[in-house]
This record gives sequence, C-alpha cells and structure tokens, in this order.
Amino acid sequence: MGKITFYEDRGFQGRCYECSSDCPNLQTYFSRCNSIRVDSGCWMLYERPNYQGYQYFLRRGDYPDYQQWMGFSDSIRSCRSIPYTSSHRIRLYERDDYRGLVSELMDDCSCIHDRFRLHEIYSMHVLEGCWVLYEMPNYRGRQYLLRPGDYRRYHDWGAMDAKVGSLRRVMDLY
Repeated sequence: MGKITFYEDRGFQGRCYECSSDCPNLQTYFSRCNSIRVDSGCWMLYERPNYQGYQYFLRRGDYPDYQQWMGFSDSIRSCRSIPYTSSHRIRLYERDDYRGLVSELMDDCSCIHDRFRLHEIYSMHVLEGCWVLYEMPNYRGRQYLLRPGDYRRYHDWGAMDAKVGSLRRVMDLY
C-alpha cells in the first residue's frame, strides 16, 4: 500500500493529512491542497468527492504546488491508491460497444494518432493492469484512470468526448 501526504499550503507548509488507502471524501481533513508528497505507490487524485471531477495521476515524488501535478485549482477531494501490476494489456475500439477496428497495447503510447491513425476511441477493454488515458498526445490534458474492466462508451471512463491522445501504464518506475 502507498503513502501520500496532502498539505494545505505550497511548499509542504500548513495543515497536513497523511493517507495510505482510498478515501472518497478528504474534505474533513483539509480545505485546500497546494502541495503533495508521495512517499510510495501511485495515486489518482480527484477534484471532487467520491472519485468525481478532474483526475490527476501522481507517482512517488514531491509536488510543491498544484501546477506540478497539472492541477487546475487547489481542490482535491478524494484519492485512490493504484495497485501495482507487472503486466499491462488494453484493447481500443474505434466504435462504442467494442465495434469497429480494434487495436491492442501492452506498452505506453505517447500518440494514439501516430500509432493507430485514430483521433477518437469510443470503447476499451482493460485486460491487465491499470492505465492513465490522456486527452492529448505526450501525456498532456485531462487524465482518466482505467482499471481492469469494460468501458463500453467514453462516458464509462468519465470523459465528455471520445478524444484520446495518449495512454500510459501505471507503474512506479518512470
């Protein structure tokens, strides 16, 4: 299990809260989050309670202000620890309900369009491991945690549209 510490102020100052498991509501522990220290593991942070809103992937390291984790604001209201797995495999479909052209990945992909000539992915099947989907190439833009399971439509992973720019395996080795 991992360990993450949230700080209300930048530079690891102010009131702090240490966490080592999933937490659907962090509001009782702090009112804002301006810096984070990840001592171990990989984490997905959420802008709103109950794992809703913008998502931010963090691995071991220091994040002295919210821009360091590509945050839009100092609002972090829930978090999930992401389990480590040694193998990763995901299938991408150009249409919803697993229809159309299918592509499979077992490693990181910095540009879905360059590799598969697709700008949009409408459904996915995560066979092994956890992944982070980014709406833009080179691991930029909105982020979405994909755990093993079925994603019949882009709404299932929390997106507003089917735009997919890049995919990265969740590993604590970057």
